[in-house]
Amino acid sequence: MNSKPQVNSPGLGVIDSRLLIRQAQAGDLRAFEELVVIYQDKIVTMSYYLTGNQADAQDLAQEVFVQAYTKLRSFRQEADLGSWLHRIAINMWSNMRRRQKFPNLLSLDDPVQTGEGEFTRLVASDDPAGDPEEAFEGKELQESVRQALRSLSEEFRVVLVLREIEGHSYEEIARITGCSLGTVKSRMSRARQALREIITGQSQHP
Repeated sequence: MNSKPQVNSPGLGVIDSRLLIRQAQAGDLRAFEELVVIYQDKIVTMSYYLTGNQADAQDLAQEVFVQAYTKLRSFRQEADLGSWLHRIAINMWSNMRRRQKFPNLLSLDDPVQTGEGEFTRLVASDDPAGDPEEAFEGKELQESVRQALRSLSEEFRVVLVLREIEGHSYEEIARITGCSLGTVKSRMSRARQALREIITGQSQHP
C-alpha cells in the first residue's frame, strides 16, 4: 500500500516530490494537489509580504499555482520546484503592481478547469485554531513588518522577502530574480538599511 509522501524527511521528501512532479506532468491532478499542499504555506507567506494584505496574498498564491499547473510540463526535474514557484510569484506580483489590480481572478472556492479535468480549491485559508494571544502578537509583528515592506521599492521588497522571510541563500535569490550575485548582495544591503530607517521612524512616531 502506498503511503502519503512524507516531505519532512529530507531524502524521502526530495524523492517523493520528484515523483509527484513527474506524475503531475503526466496529467495526474491528484499528484499536483499534493504538490500544492507541500508548497502552499511558503507561497502564501511570500505573497502576503509582497502584496501587503491577506486577501491579495490568497489570490496571488492561487494564480501562482494555476499558472504553475499550465506550465508544469516545461519544468526541468533538475531544477528546484520551490524556487520555480517563487519566480512565478514574483513575476505575477510585478505584473500586478503595474496593473494595480487583479483582473479575472479565480474564486478560491471554485474548481479550476483544465484540459485533463478539474482540481479543487488550492490554497487553504488561515487556520483559526491556536493560542489567541500568540496569534494576536504574531499579527502585530506581521503588521509592523508588512507596513515597513510596503514602503520599500519593488526590488528591495523582493530580496528582503526571499532572504529574511523565505530563507533563501544569496545564490538562490540570484537564480530566482535573474540578477547577478553582486547585484543581489548590493540590493540586500541597501534594502536592510532602508527597512531599518523605516522601522526606526515607526517606533519614534507610533
